[in-house]
Amino acid sequence: MKTSEFTANDILARVHDGQRITEEEANRLFAEADLVPLGAAADAVRARLHPDRITTYIIDRNINYSNVCAIDCYFCAFYRKTSDKDTYVLTHEQIGEKIAETIALCGRQILMQGGLHPKLKLGWYEDLLRFIKTNYGIHIHAFSAPEIVFFAKINKLPLRTVIERLREAGLDSIPGGGAEILVDEVRDKISRYKCTTAEWLEVMRTAHGIGMRTTATMMFGHKETFADRVRHFEVVRQLQDETGGFTAFIPWTFQPENTQMPMTPVGSHDYLRTLAISRIYLDNFDNIQGSWVTQGPKIGGMSLHFGANDLGSTMIEENVVAAAGCAFRMDAQKLEECIASSGFTPRRRNYYYQYIT
Repeated sequence: MKTSEFTANDILARVHDGQRITEEEANRLFAEADLVPLGAAADAVRARLHPDRITTYIIDRNINYSNVCAIDCYFCAFYRKTSDKDTYVLTHEQIGEKIAETIALCGRQILMQGGLHPKLKLGWYEDLLRFIKTNYGIHIHAFSAPEIVFFAKINKLPLRTVIERLREAGLDSIPGGGAEILVDEVRDKISRYKCTTAEWLEVMRTAHGIGMRTTATMMFGHKETFADRVRHFEVVRQLQDETGGFTAFIPWTFQPENTQMPMTPVGSHDYLRTLAISRIYLDNFDNIQGSWVTQGPKIGGMSLHFGANDLGSTMIEENVVAAAGCAFRMDAQKLEECIASSGFTPRRRNYYYQYIT
């Protein structure tokens, strides 16, 4: 039978049997599948990979070392131009205070990202990483692919050299930020001057090649189509087949408030539908993260029945999504209550998804 002759229920039956689906089939699921059986199929994939019904989370902090950015992304409410009056670059001491507070709250990791600052050279970042490792020893998950591509360009260095130098200075892993939608026609509409799809993928491929792990993300609900979302799934699945270097996939929804893209935000139905299809499609990813930060605790809990096995971070501090008007907050106790009330067992983890007792 040709794929075009399969119904959505036929495709979901194949998912329950453990078969990999195609782009065409994923597009059919977006167009035709009912939400409840779609969620059941995603939950079945989750159960095969995580039969113990444990849902993980991490205690960490998002530190935005600067808000200065040379790229005008229409979807971003956080960045500032160099000429703006409210720009900042945090000092080592300010960053150290934030890390010390994180450790005091049992944090095991910092996620550190900033804008693409035109005046900070690679040595500045190396000094910062060495300062953090020397004084705190915390896991540093930092510098998205667009940042690393920018570092290479303004320092006139090969991409691999930049990543190797950052790793030598103390970088442990690379976040998947800056992926948005990995389709250049979409990227041209929302972030014209940011790195291309090929450049994003090459950062990840290069990092994996030297033994570093990374995450993959997708910000959706803006200028993309369902087919663009599926294409995004396909390119990260291909790279994961090639390298096995991604620890998790993290889909989250565009927050339009205070941005240059005023539009109605994606609702919970579309979010859960996209999450479920990502879990089904990305059969080579161990972990899929639910986004309570953009969807709230209730939908965060529901995401655990639509394929997610992780609820990300307590996010002691978060500035980028908050700048777009999204202000959900949960500490470790509330996050564990959310997980338990959804019928799962909460476990705290580190970056590598190892349990912390």
